[in-house]
Amino acid sequence: MASSLTYAGVVWALLSFLCAAASCVGFFMPYWLLGSQMGKPVSFGTFRRCSYPVRDEARQATVMLEQCGRYASFQGIPSLEWRICTVVIGVGCGLLLLVALTALLGFCVSDLISRTIGRVAGGIQFVGALLIGSGCALYPLGWDSDEVRQTCSNRSNQFELGSCEIGWAFYCTGAGAAAAMMLCTWMACFAGKRQKQYPY
Repeated sequence: MASSLTYAGVVWALLSFLCAAASCVGFFMPYWLLGSQMGKPVSFGTFRRCSYPVRDEARQATVMLEQCGRYASFQGIPSLEWRICTVVIGVGCGLLLLVALTALLGFCVSDLISRTIGRVAGGIQFVGALLIGSGCALYPLGWDSDEVRQTCSNRSNQFELGSCEIGWAFYCTGAGAAAAMMLCTWMACFAGKRQKQYPY
Protein backbone atom coordinates (compact mmCIF):
# COMPACT_ATOMS: atom_id res chain seq x y z
CA MET A 1 0.00 0.00 0.00
CA ALA A 2 1.64 3.25 -1.13
CA SER A 3 1.45 6.37 1.00
CA SER A 4 1.04 9.85 -0.45
CA LEU A 5 2.63 11.45 2.61
CA THR A 6 6.20 12.58 3.17
CA TYR A 7 7.87 12.01 6.57
CA ALA A 8 6.69 15.47 7.61
CA GLY A 9 3.26 14.50 6.30
CA VAL A 10 3.10 11.46 8.57
CA VAL A 11 3.80 13.68 11.60
CA TRP A 12 1.25 16.20 10.27
CA ALA A 13 -1.45 13.51 9.89
CA LEU A 14 -0.92 12.18 13.42
CA LEU A 15 -0.72 15.66 14.95
CA SER A 16 -3.83 16.74 13.03
CA PHE A 17 -5.75 13.80 14.46
CA LEU A 18 -4.57 14.56 18.02
CA CYS A 19 -5.47 18.26 17.70
CA ALA A 20 -8.91 17.48 16.27
CA ALA A 21 -9.55 14.87 18.98
CA ALA A 22 -8.49 17.27 21.78
CA SER A 23 -10.72 20.06 20.48
CA CYS A 24 -13.72 17.76 19.90
CA VAL A 25 -13.47 16.06 23.30
CA GLY A 26 -13.08 19.40 25.06
CA PHE A 27 -16.03 20.87 23.13
CA PHE A 28 -18.34 17.97 24.01
CA MET A 29 -17.45 17.80 27.71
CA PRO A 30 -19.42 20.05 30.10
CA TYR A 31 -16.39 21.03 32.21
CA TRP A 32 -15.58 24.50 30.84
CA LEU A 33 -16.72 26.40 33.94
CA LEU A 34 -16.71 24.90 37.44
CA GLY A 35 -18.60 26.14 40.48
CA SER A 36 -21.06 25.02 43.14
CA GLN A 37 -24.72 25.55 43.97
CA MET A 38 -26.56 24.39 47.09
CA GLY A 39 -23.40 22.59 48.21
CA LYS A 40 -23.15 20.51 45.02
CA PRO A 41 -20.49 20.83 42.29
CA VAL A 42 -21.88 22.36 39.08
CA SER A 43 -20.17 22.61 35.70
CA PHE A 44 -21.03 24.17 32.34
CA GLY A 45 -19.96 23.64 28.75
CA THR A 46 -21.26 25.66 25.83
CA PHE A 47 -24.33 23.44 25.35
CA ARG A 48 -24.21 21.01 28.29
CA ARG A 49 -24.44 21.27 32.06
CA CYS A 50 -23.81 19.01 35.06
CA SER A 51 -26.03 19.33 38.18
CA TYR A 52 -29.10 21.51 37.97
CA PRO A 53 -31.91 22.52 40.36
CA VAL A 54 -35.29 20.77 40.14
CA ARG A 55 -38.44 21.07 42.22
CA ASP A 56 -39.07 18.05 44.47
CA GLU A 57 -42.85 18.03 44.96
CA ALA A 58 -42.71 15.31 47.63
CA ARG A 59 -40.52 17.45 49.89
CA GLN A 60 -41.84 20.79 48.57
CA ALA A 61 -38.27 21.97 48.06
CA THR A 62 -35.72 22.64 45.34
CA VAL A 63 -32.98 20.02 45.14
CA MET A 64 -29.90 19.60 42.94
CA LEU A 65 -30.10 16.76 40.43
CA GLU A 66 -26.54 15.50 39.95
CA GLN A 67 -26.64 14.51 36.29
CA CYS A 68 -25.04 15.80 33.11
CA GLY A 69 -27.03 16.57 29.99
CA ARG A 70 -27.69 18.89 27.09
CA TYR A 71 -30.05 21.81 27.36
CA ALA A 72 -33.57 20.85 26.28
CA SER A 73 -33.42 23.16 23.25
CA PHE A 74 -30.98 25.44 21.50
CA GLN A 75 -32.88 28.42 22.96
CA GLY A 76 -32.42 26.86 26.42
CA ILE A 77 -28.68 27.62 26.35
CA PRO A 78 -28.29 30.38 28.99
CA SER A 79 -26.90 33.17 26.78
CA LEU A 80 -26.76 34.29 23.15
CA GLU A 81 -22.96 34.28 23.33
CA TRP A 82 -22.91 30.60 24.30
CA ARG A 83 -25.28 29.76 21.42
CA ILE A 84 -22.94 31.50 18.97
CA CYS A 85 -20.03 29.76 20.68
CA THR A 86 -21.66 26.35 20.22
CA VAL A 87 -22.19 26.87 16.48
CA VAL A 88 -18.78 28.43 15.78
CA ILE A 89 -16.79 25.83 17.72
CA GLY A 90 -18.90 22.99 16.29
CA VAL A 91 -18.10 24.11 12.72
CA GLY A 92 -14.41 24.54 13.61
CA CYS A 93 -14.23 21.04 15.12
CA GLY A 94 -15.94 19.63 12.03
CA LEU A 95 -13.31 21.23 9.77
CA LEU A 96 -10.42 19.92 11.90
CA LEU A 97 -11.92 16.43 11.88
CA LEU A 98 -12.45 16.50 8.11
CA VAL A 99 -8.80 17.40 7.48
CA ALA A 100 -7.52 14.92 10.09
CA LEU A 101 -9.45 12.01 8.57
CA THR A 102 -8.33 13.00 5.06
CA ALA A 103 -4.73 13.16 6.29
CA LEU A 104 -5.01 9.70 7.84
CA LEU A 105 -6.37 8.36 4.52
CA GLY A 106 -3.14 9.62 2.96
CA PHE A 107 -1.34 6.75 4.74
CA CYS A 108 -2.96 4.18 2.50
CA VAL A 109 -4.09 5.99 -0.65
CA SER A 110 -1.36 6.96 -3.09
CA ASP A 111 -1.61 10.37 -4.78
CA LEU A 112 -4.30 11.55 -2.32
CA ILE A 113 -2.21 14.27 -0.67
CA SER A 114 -0.23 16.32 -3.17
CA ARG A 115 1.64 19.50 -2.30
CA THR A 116 -1.37 21.58 -3.39
CA ILE A 117 -3.89 19.47 -1.46
CA GLY A 118 -1.64 19.69 1.61
CA ARG A 119 -1.60 23.48 1.42
CA VAL A 120 -5.38 23.64 0.96
CA ALA A 121 -5.80 21.28 3.94
CA GLY A 122 -3.54 23.56 5.99
CA GLY A 123 -5.71 26.53 5.05
CA ILE A 124 -8.84 24.66 6.13
CA GLN A 125 -7.15 23.75 9.42
CA PHE A 126 -6.26 27.39 9.97
CA VAL A 127 -9.89 28.47 9.44
CA GLY A 128 -11.16 25.68 11.73
CA ALA A 129 -8.70 26.57 14.48
CA LEU A 130 -9.56 30.28 14.09
CA LEU A 131 -13.26 29.49 14.54
CA ILE A 132 -12.57 27.43 17.67
CA GLY A 133 -10.31 30.17 19.06
CA SER A 134 -13.04 32.77 18.38
CA GLY A 135 -15.59 30.60 20.18
CA CYS A 136 -13.29 30.24 23.20
CA ALA A 137 -12.82 34.02 23.25
CA LEU A 138 -16.62 34.54 23.16
CA TYR A 139 -17.30 32.11 26.01
CA PRO A 140 -16.56 34.54 28.91
CA LEU A 141 -19.18 36.95 27.53
CA GLY A 142 -21.84 34.50 28.78
CA TRP A 143 -20.68 34.55 32.40
CA ASP A 144 -23.24 37.26 33.23
CA SER A 145 -26.23 34.92 32.69
CA ASP A 146 -28.50 34.10 35.63
CA GLU A 147 -27.56 30.40 35.65
CA VAL A 148 -23.86 31.16 35.89
CA ARG A 149 -24.36 33.83 38.56
CA GLN A 150 -26.33 31.40 40.72
CA THR A 151 -23.40 28.98 40.52
CA CYS A 152 -20.67 31.58 41.04
CA SER A 153 -22.05 33.17 44.25
CA ASN A 154 -23.79 35.96 42.28
CA ARG A 155 -20.39 37.58 41.70
CA SER A 156 -19.71 36.59 38.10
CA ASN A 157 -19.92 38.96 35.16
CA GLN A 158 -18.49 39.12 31.65
CA PHE A 159 -14.80 38.12 31.98
CA GLU A 160 -15.20 37.93 35.78
CA LEU A 161 -15.45 34.44 37.27
CA GLY A 162 -16.64 35.29 40.78
CA SER A 163 -16.24 32.13 42.87
CA CYS A 164 -16.05 29.83 39.81
CA GLU A 165 -13.00 28.61 37.94
CA ILE A 166 -12.20 27.57 34.38
CA GLY A 167 -12.24 23.79 33.84
CA TRP A 168 -9.95 21.45 31.92
CA ALA A 169 -12.29 21.09 28.91
CA PHE A 170 -11.89 24.79 28.03
CA TYR A 171 -8.10 24.43 28.04
CA CYS A 172 -8.27 21.16 26.07
CA THR A 173 -10.39 22.76 23.32
CA GLY A 174 -8.19 25.84 23.12
CA ALA A 175 -4.92 23.89 23.17
CA GLY A 176 -6.08 21.64 20.33
CA ALA A 177 -7.00 24.68 18.24
CA ALA A 178 -3.74 26.50 19.05
CA ALA A 179 -1.62 23.49 18.08
CA ALA A 180 -3.63 23.05 14.87
CA MET A 181 -3.16 26.70 13.98
CA MET A 182 0.54 27.00 14.78
CA LEU A 183 1.93 23.55 13.95
CA CYS A 184 -0.44 21.71 11.64
CA THR A 185 -1.01 24.54 9.19
CA TRP A 186 2.76 24.97 8.79
CA MET A 187 3.48 21.24 8.49
CA ALA A 188 0.69 20.80 5.94
CA CYS A 189 2.80 22.71 3.41
CA PHE A 190 5.36 19.87 3.45
CA ALA A 191 2.92 16.96 3.85
CA GLY A 192 2.33 15.89 0.25
CA LYS A 193 4.74 14.34 -2.21
CA ARG A 194 5.33 15.94 -5.55
CA GLN A 195 2.98 14.49 -8.13
CA LYS A 196 4.55 12.41 -10.86
CA GLN A 197 4.65 14.04 -14.25
CA TYR A 198 2.94 11.79 -16.78
CA PRO A 199 3.98 12.05 -20.43
CA TYR A 200 0.38 12.40 -21.70
